[in-house]
Amino acid sequence: MLVLAFDTATPAVTAALHDGERVLAESTTIDARRHGELLVPTIERVLSEAGAALRDVTAIVAGSGPGPYTGLRVGLMTAQGLATTLGVPAYGICTLDAVAYGSGLSESFLVATDARRKEVFWARYADLRTRLDGPFVDRPSEVPVEGLPVVGAGADLYRDIFGPSSSGPGDVPPYPYAGALASLAAERLAGGTPLDPPRPIYLRRPDAVAPGAPKRVTA
Repeated sequence: MLVLAFDTATPAVTAALHDGERVLAESTTIDARRHGELLVPTIERVLSEAGAALRDVTAIVAGSGPGPYTGLRVGLMTAQGLATTLGVPAYGICTLDAVAYGSGLSESFLVATDARRKEVFWARYADLRTRLDGPFVDRPSEVPVEGLPVVGAGADLYRDIFGPSSSGPGDVPPYPYAGALASLAAERLAGGTPLDPPRPIYLRRPDAVAPGAPKRVTA
């Protein structure tokens, strides 16, 4: 098994390679505006660091969101293109699941990421592997925290609303780093857990809209 995983649903452009037992290489750049420019060089970097070739990859995994439309589709289209070229399966894993898995938490908690428009994408978990509810998109004040720890970049961004419980353990990563995504995918594949196809989780319409018909100008 050689799993290539990457995510572009958040400002983190991240990729990792996993051999079924451990992460061989991982690379992440935080840049919300250059997903398209950074993803392929990031993939090439982790392959080089691991001493592997793209033809050696046996599965492609992409974070499926939720996330902004433009960034999210970069990763999913790349996953589909690579899978077709290599003749290997492509899968999608909820980006919030990767944040949860990377948290290492064994008790109930929430994951929240920045959804822009003063909103967060969030989901509730029983532990790092088990999502109970979500994903949803809401204003931070509408998220039913109920005293649970909240982790992720959204928790940091709206700490004043989520309260002191939003901090969680100090070493919880704010983004869905690909090492966690690859490890979760490898674990599910080895255990025979079905994985979803690489389809986007948008939760709302894209910000960009097609222009309407020009208005009539009268004298």
